[in-house]
Amino acid sequence: MALQNFQYDIIMREYSRRQAQVRRELEQRRQDAFRKVPRLAEIDREVASLSAQRARSLLQNGTGSVADLKKEVAVLADERLALLRGNGFPDDYLEPRYICPHCQDTGYVGSRKCSCFKKAEIELLYTQSNIREILEKENFEHFSFDWYSDTIKNEATGLSARETARRAYDAAWNFVRDFDARFQNLFLYGSTGVGKTFLSHCIAHELLKTAHCVLYFSAYDLFDRLAHTAFSRKSENDADEDFIYDCDLLIIDDLGTELTNSFVSSELFFCINERLTRRKSTVISTNLKLEDFSATYSERTFSRIASNFQMLKLIGKDIRIQKIFLGGK
Repeated sequence: MALQNFQYDIIMREYSRRQAQVRRELEQRRQDAFRKVPRLAEIDREVASLSAQRARSLLQNGTGSVADLKKEVAVLADERLALLRGNGFPDDYLEPRYICPHCQDTGYVGSRKCSCFKKAEIELLYTQSNIREILEKENFEHFSFDWYSDTIKNEATGLSARETARRAYDAAWNFVRDFDARFQNLFLYGSTGVGKTFLSHCIAHELLKTAHCVLYFSAYDLFDRLAHTAFSRKSENDADEDFIYDCDLLIIDDLGTELTNSFVSSELFFCINERLTRRKSTVISTNLKLEDFSATYSERTFSRIASNFQMLKLIGKDIRIQKIFLGGK
């Protein structure tokens, strides 16, 4: 999933800020150490001088050995380490302390974007969609069974709406708890306002806290983005950045509310099949009945879901309407 130019610039400005901060903090540590142990400054100058002399020698007459240089620098490095330890400094006191040691706060490892860049992209998308604010309210801590009736029954199972909600809640918690141990997917279905989106937000909140890459889309926004990608030219730099298929968890919310056509049906099948192939977890929520889902998106799509997703049905009265009658409580 390609970022727009302004989004890319926002992330790169943050990397520039990090690099400047690392340089400032390193310079401050250097000054502190050099004031306490002047010999450390001398060692730095000697290493720089040796390197410059060896480079000039190689350029002028081809003499001088890189191995010899490494030996001389190693001797000075050992002396520096002994001085640091002898004066109560950590071993890495005169080294840069990067937030991400893999890319050294550049965002790239070689020519490829670092995993921290991937997380930054996801964080930016969440921030710009205000999903962070939603997750502060919609999470497991704020999930309430009081909205579910003890008298409304699921005819197929005989369980009440509240018992059904508890089963779905437990399944969602197990999904989070076992996320790194086993590959799994969830399909949440039921009528409008019974807590499907809330439960998917609970899952997203917990996984984001453990630094997983979670991507949330309403069905309309997902297919709009897929259409934009399909009908516009994609650069080489974007080829490996298709997070829709590669993020740790993709949440597709309110499937069935978008304008369904052959493109949408085909893209949904490809998206589900691709993520299954890559063993990347997906959570889908829909208001559609199972028989209507199959008719809307094709039998092969429903077959993929039925055989690879845990199906969780929620029942009950519309919670949003209940809250309206209670004055928004």
